[in-house]
Amino acid sequence: MATFQLDSIDQKILSSLVKDARLPFLEIARECGVSGAAIHQRFKRLEAKGVITGSRLQVKPQALGLNVCAFVSISLSESTKYPEVIANLKKIPEIVECHFVTGRYAILAKLYCLDNDHLMEVLLNTIQKIPFIQSTDTMISLDEPIERQVWVKEFKNTSYSGRD
Repeated sequence: MATFQLDSIDQKILSSLVKDARLPFLEIARECGVSGAAIHQRFKRLEAKGVITGSRLQVKPQALGLNVCAFVSISLSESTKYPEVIANLKKIPEIVECHFVTGRYAILAKLYCLDNDHLMEVLLNTIQKIPFIQSTDTMISLDEPIERQVWVKEFKNTSYSGRD
């Protein structure tokens, strides 16, 4: 994999877009002191290298009636079955994030449900029935006081090993 440097202009582009993904390239260009075409070219390069993986609309789960946010820690009976378990977890629409983690459990999943009954249904009749899931431990989120995208700051010697 080739490594490339993220310079201060790349970092300013990322910082601006993290704050507002709809910000026009010309406005970013003015902040950076370069042309709109240069920002467009840099954006395309950042996309091609996998630094930017897309943009998306964010919908508040509560607006859809999804009032319960839970984190489910999952232990596996056989660690080599991780890919198979993940393939099954991907089929569950309530799961919005999944991480392979260190510690007592192998997987940490974040999910949204309508209510506690819905959560119990997903846990008992879906997640816990997946082969090779040994046990689960569930935590319900009571509040989300911090919700943000990754922060972008000017670092010296920032490099990224992405797609070629």
